[in-house]
Amino acid sequence: MTTPAESSDALPYRPCVGIALISPSGGVFVGRRRADAGPEHVAGPHRWQMPQGGVDPGEDPEAAARRELFEETNVPGHALRFLAEIPEWLPYDLPPAVMKAAWKGRYRGQTQRWFSYGFTGPEALIDVASPGDGAYKAEFDAWRWARFDELPELIVPFKRPVYERVAEAFAPLATWAARA
Repeated sequence: MTTPAESSDALPYRPCVGIALISPSGGVFVGRRRADAGPEHVAGPHRWQMPQGGVDPGEDPEAAARRELFEETNVPGHALRFLAEIPEWLPYDLPPAVMKAAWKGRYRGQTQRWFSYGFTGPEALIDVASPGDGAYKAEFDAWRWARFDELPELIVPFKRPVYERVAEAFAPLATWAARA
């Protein structure tokens, strides 16, 4: 008999991108997931995350990052300065209960390629209530600038190792505006 863990090991990871949007003052954008946004249904302090989303078949990951950022925050490409990327894919496994609900159980988790951008526009461009100029369903009900060192504590525990790696890689970029 196959255990749930053994059967999930045979499932692929969903390709995904993550975005660290860094303000000129060094904060990183985090959005608070809506209670009805996705299968995770996380309550409490772990509802905060950076923008992320799937890579479409044949889509370049960096193009996917810019697209996802616009679809979730309304931030257009002209208000971004590319800073860096983490060249390797960072995987995480979903807990079994979430795995059954997420993506119809087709994936064991996600493998993410992370990009960082400096935010060069006015904060008025950020609109999590009507992202993509209202073309996309809101995934966040609030947003704020966070410190890199607090990111791992804001995210759901099963994504924490990825956020620790992202914070380690991108925290030195928090002073990008001073170097520009």
